[in-house]
Amino acid sequence: MRLSFAIAAALVLAPVSAAPVFAQVAAPATADAGDPAARAFVEKLANDAFGVLRDKSLSKAESRDRFRTMLQQNVALEDIGNRLIRRHKATITPAQLSAYQAALPEFVLNAYADRLYDYSDASLKTLRTAGRGGMTDVATRVTRPGSQPVDAVWQVKKTPAGKYLVNNLTVAGINLSLTQEADFNAYIQKNGFDALVTFLKTANGKSATARAKT
Repeated sequence: MRLSFAIAAALVLAPVSAAPVFAQVAAPATADAGDPAARAFVEKLANDAFGVLRDKSLSKAESRDRFRTMLQQNVALEDIGNRLIRRHKATITPAQLSAYQAALPEFVLNAYADRLYDYSDASLKTLRTAGRGGMTDVATRVTRPGSQPVDAVWQVKKTPAGKYLVNNLTVAGINLSLTQEADFNAYIQKNGFDALVTFLKTANGKSATARAKT
């Protein structure tokens, strides 16, 4: 199974430039720019992740643990997880749903955190923001030396309690939630829902073993 969440690691790891660069085609003056705090949230998250990545006083295991905690606090894991199996929620049992919900967050966190060090030289620039369906899209550009820039959009939601969370990411025009949902659907159709949960648990176990060795 492809791990579409892994693509998103490039975004969370990237530092924020001091002077944001805006898109070549400006949005209309009357366009809804969304919640301005969403931009600040994305930039702070990127800066904080960059700080963890560059902190030489931390071991690789310590950096990974701090990064996983950061993601756990700033990504809408429950909402993302529910979207990935929305076609199946009406047909699975409460026990199956509970097992899935218990395994998925760790799977997502590992997919991000295990690729921390692949993007230590990346940089991120904010292009623009736009309101969409009660959420705010924060458009960014990720660059790495020797690589083509990649445009990405962070979908940010604000909870009733006032907390901001990353609800989805679109990278180079690819909606990560929709892509991962298609992967899960294909896996379930071929192997069954219980097999998906087993796959997630097995992947989590392998990641835990690898972390213990570092």
